[in-house]
Amino acid sequence: MAATRTAVLGEHLLARIAERAPLHDKANTFPHDDLSDLVAAGYLRAFVPERLGGLGLTLEQVADEQVRLGAAAPATALAVNMHLVVTGIAAALAARGDDALEFVLEDAARGEVFAFGNSEGGNDLVMFGSRTRAEPQPDGGYRYYGTKIFTSLSPVWTRLATFGRDDSNPDDPRLVHAVVSREDGGIEVRDDWDTLGMRASQSCTTVLDGAYARPERVYRSLPPGPSADPFIFALFATFEILLAAVYTGIGQRAVELAVAAAQRRTSMKNDGRTYAQDPDIRWKIATAAIAQDGMLPQIRSLARDVDERADHGSQWFPQLVGLKVRATENARFVVDQALRVSGGGSYFSGNELGRLYRDVLAGIFHPSDDESAHATVANALLGPIER
Repeated sequence: MAATRTAVLGEHLLARIAERAPLHDKANTFPHDDLSDLVAAGYLRAFVPERLGGLGLTLEQVADEQVRLGAAAPATALAVNMHLVVTGIAAALAARGDDALEFVLEDAARGEVFAFGNSEGGNDLVMFGSRTRAEPQPDGGYRYYGTKIFTSLSPVWTRLATFGRDDSNPDDPRLVHAVVSREDGGIEVRDDWDTLGMRASQSCTTVLDGAYARPERVYRSLPPGPSADPFIFALFATFEILLAAVYTGIGQRAVELAVAAAQRRTSMKNDGRTYAQDPDIRWKIATAAIAQDGMLPQIRSLARDVDERADHGSQWFPQLVGLKVRATENARFVVDQALRVSGGGSYFSGNELGRLYRDVLAGIFHPSDDESAHATVANALLGPIER
């Protein structure tokens, strides 16, 4: 089934968001106006089922929208991506008969904003281990102690999906996943987001100092290490596909800017004709466009397989991490080609293409990183390294 183009993000809305993007990048501020517009459009309820008052979109449809938002304002797209990841995980589990995260969909329907608080400095196990301490409480809830990094939507999130390690039983350590509320305290959001790119995402450091998760919001307790639990699959599938969508949007916009530059710039060597008539420039733009054209079909296809519950067996994770690496690396390549044909003006900090060049670099830091992705694929093809 082909993706249905939704009217959630109309062209006028995207134009307003795109117009504000350079201002937030320069001032290093959160795009509150963008979020207000997206809320008004119902976009933060994209994954919420219609029965709860949401839009009930599929992963494929949301990925399409994120490509378009990523082309307009990458940092805004990356920020809202994290809310969409949390709600998308909940929707994917619900579609598979698991209602453990039904409360997430209900909260999102009521206007709560979710952040994804899992990344930790120095934790290369990512979701398979944690430096954060999860302490069980007498009522069945948990308190969390640790530091999370790259917490997008920091100025506005009201709910944080997070996890930590419970070592209360040394013979059976657990990774405990839950949602904490900002209003319940035990949370410090540091004002430390001063970065090369993706500045408007305001992905600040979050310190958990006894942040409390109520019993009904503790939704998974898993052993450390890789897991076949459906939650882990839903997390990787939603995160990697939507991330790929944002960076593919950056590449899409870079091609548009390269074409515009070639049609605008003129060459004294060629009697004032535009660079659109220069064979070398045409080659570079065509190379970028060919690379770009391959990504959206891959994103749609894999997202559709998630929606339709296709059975890729042991190849699911290699396909998901492979998509993320291809999308982010491809976007870097496309932006680089666009810079090469657009002239020195793109080197100025206020230039849109220069901003895309800075924003696209963030792709190398998102899980799964290059090393982890290659290890996943190699293990699938060759088996684990013998010890």
